[in-house]
Amino acid sequence: MNTHVTSDFRPDAVVIGGGIAGLQSALDLADQDLQVLLVERQSSIGGHMISLSKVYPTLDCASCITTPKMSAAAHHPNITILTNTEVEGVDTCDEKHSVRLLQKPTYVNFDKCIGCRLCEYACDTEVPDPFEEGLGAVRAIAVPFTNAIPQKAVLNAEACGTCGTCARVCPTGAIEYDQQPRRLTIRTDAIIVASGFNLNSLNIKPQYNAQHSSNIISPLTLERLLAPHGPYGRVLRPSDGKIPGSIAFVQCAGSRDESIGVSYCSRVCCMYAIKQSMLLSGALPLADITIYYMDIRAFGKGYEQFFQNAKAMGINFVRGKVARIDPITDGDLSLHVETTEDADNPLQERRHDLVVLAQGMIPGWQPSTITQVASASDGFVATPMLTAPTATTVPGIFVAGTAAGPKDIVDTIAEAGAAAMQASQYLHQKRAEVLVA
Repeated sequence: MNTHVTSDFRPDAVVIGGGIAGLQSALDLADQDLQVLLVERQSSIGGHMISLSKVYPTLDCASCITTPKMSAAAHHPNITILTNTEVEGVDTCDEKHSVRLLQKPTYVNFDKCIGCRLCEYACDTEVPDPFEEGLGAVRAIAVPFTNAIPQKAVLNAEACGTCGTCARVCPTGAIEYDQQPRRLTIRTDAIIVASGFNLNSLNIKPQYNAQHSSNIISPLTLERLLAPHGPYGRVLRPSDGKIPGSIAFVQCAGSRDESIGVSYCSRVCCMYAIKQSMLLSGALPLADITIYYMDIRAFGKGYEQFFQNAKAMGINFVRGKVARIDPITDGDLSLHVETTEDADNPLQERRHDLVVLAQGMIPGWQPSTITQVASASDGFVATPMLTAPTATTVPGIFVAGTAAGPKDIVDTIAEAGAAAMQASQYLHQKRAEVLVA
């Protein structure tokens, strides 16, 4: 547990969320000689991006972009990082903010832990690995993943049998079974909300029967299957380890549907499906890959050409809506499709052995539940000022990335820089007002 931060700490800004938006905002502020507290609820910074295989449209390695920013933030003298920490509330008075934090126990003293992983190697208990979307296994005490920051072990109290093995092999005596949650209040002048996104449930549309087949997967699960350091080292379908020969992507499976409460477009689904289909084509040259879509939204620089490249590679694009998915006894899946491409036979049944549902982006956290920051009708943070797109309804609180709405990585990083600049201008203006007074 990070024990060196106390309520006496007075950072210039608090950044909520340690994903790519939070990292970029924190680094931009810290480079201006401002003290930043970066708060992350998971055991490592990096967010969703560190788990991706590649990014579109360049197909660059996602870890090669994220890991240097994670390392830079961890080693920056002006950035303090608190992981395993949740924001319980933000109290604002006279444009001063008090951030109430709950730091959860890791049962490992981070000041003593040297990241040797001897405790992990000695542990006999295994649980599904959340970083691998449950496909792999991890020990009950382990470093969260290979390039996690901080490189400190975290003990899963629910899985641990308190056998004492990890404590006996730890060379520094870092295991602390009696750790308790710690609450602290940090006062600051500026806050950047970079709390990211979640994907809605695979089961949000019961007619797709995701709960009845492990071969209906999320796009984040496919990212781990595609990653060279993923759970299997290659693409295998979860139910039986078979190399899939026919893969379907079902677009708008969790967005643009008022019946599930997500009427908006999640913006990134078309492009990540195209990216994943291209990567699959390289990993499985003989596989038949089909994308079922309503319309392709390729709005960014180079995105349309990326789409055309996928078609030239032989990816099948079928315009239509998948109405239902039925599991078949051998693990394959029957898709009932209404297509606009065949007027004589619009209702078709097609068979695939792996299906990826394009889940919708929903807010990772709604600050309006514990702060004065307002939410928009879609649940994301409201940004009422057209001339200041990262400003919120509360002076001194700013928003960046997908906390404000669905967007891709390029826009997220650009917006994070804008939020940092607006926060910096706000801080300098407040200091100037104090000097004048």
